[in-house]
Amino acid sequence: MDLRPQIEKFAQRFAEVETALSDPKAFNNPQRAQELGKEYARLRELMGQGQAYAKVVADLAENRALLEAEPAESELALLAREEITRLEAEEKRLGQEIQRGILPPDPADSRNTIIEIRAGAGGQESALFAADLYRMYTRYAERRHWKVEDLDSSASDLGGYKEIIFQLNGSDVYRRLKYESGVHRVQRVPATEAQGRVHTSTCTVAVLPEAQEVEIELKPEDLEITVCRASGPGGQGVNTTDSAVQVVHKPSGTIVRCADQRSQQKNRARALMVLRARLLERKVAEENRKYADQRKEQVGTGERNERIRTYNFPQNRLTDHRIGLTLYNLPAVMEGDLDPVLEPLMAHDLETKLAALAS
Repeated sequence: MDLRPQIEKFAQRFAEVETALSDPKAFNNPQRAQELGKEYARLRELMGQGQAYAKVVADLAENRALLEAEPAESELALLAREEITRLEAEEKRLGQEIQRGILPPDPADSRNTIIEIRAGAGGQESALFAADLYRMYTRYAERRHWKVEDLDSSASDLGGYKEIIFQLNGSDVYRRLKYESGVHRVQRVPATEAQGRVHTSTCTVAVLPEAQEVEIELKPEDLEITVCRASGPGGQGVNTTDSAVQVVHKPSGTIVRCADQRSQQKNRARALMVLRARLLERKVAEENRKYADQRKEQVGTGERNERIRTYNFPQNRLTDHRIGLTLYNLPAVMEGDLDPVLEPLMAHDLETKLAALAS
């Protein structure tokens, strides 16, 4: 696919936005100025990717010409083959990024994100796997220099989590992790299994973009807010103040509890933030259901009853059931090396959306 026409369109729009931002009147409307600023940053990145793409294409042509001119077993030919392999992968990656720029940007992609992990079938083993998933995501966040903030958790007896809720703050968090919503299945020999039998357990993961106040309005009369003493493993500051906060949204019956901060005010703010995110998720899910037939082939619908992935420890195998992806590097994935899983999902989603755009 020739991407030069798209790169030229980005260049034209980049010049238009740059001109608009140079006009002082643009800042009379702060919201409009902010939107232009975000578009400017996005287009500047696309321009850089376009320049890199053009160089890769030129380098590929040069190496292919060299390969044809040299004897097949010569040292130069071997080097050219290695370089062609590397450049083809880079051409594909940059091409996908440029094609992604064709699609209207999703405002949620750049938002901070709340992740909720809950133990499912499997008892204590499920809770231990929830802790493993939490560690996997936080290790991935470290790799991408995202900030991790724990919001609430309920520990199990053996060191796992019945439930853990945390927030990731950084660049493109939701864009990369939105495909993680669903049921994660683990197959392994539990620590509690004396006879070495493989058990199957599950956890549910919900990935929620942080909602803006203008999107979800919380009326005071719809909220029932109570405080209680935070529970914990002991020590100073535990069970001494009424710092834990529980918020009930009466119209929907949604209940949120936050207790990880010693400050009641901070727990209250975080509980309301999580509540907005859950209500936004519900609102988006209702809209999506109206177009369910159009979305059957898409990746990552976000339904929590959708089994998306299996982690098979005896076989060192990870399988993503949505796109038929199988990898045999499970220890690396559990240590936070998630890009080999996420990149194919993002690429498949991009192809699906571009196909829908063209039809």
